[in-house]
Amino acid sequence: MSKVPEFEGDLKKLEELVRKLEEDELSLEESLAAFEEGMKLAKKLAKTLEKAQERVMKLTEGRDGGVSLERFDDDDGEDD
Repeated sequence: MSKVPEFEGDLKKLEELVRKLEEDELSLEESLAAFEEGMKLAKKLAKTLEKAQERVMKLTEGRDGGVSLERFDDDDGEDD
């Protein structure tokens, strides 16, 4: 399954949460829940963007300093 639709869907959810919070459409409890969900989404989106940046760097920085196309491996030994 592609990460792009998931990323875009999460971004739309975050934008909607922000809109609701800015327009005072929610009670205090709903606002707190929306804020918590928004923070989780923002962290997930940031992590996805970091991985994309790593991929771009691997695609553009070859061992000899030129352009290289290395396969990007999501399982790079780091904890998610």
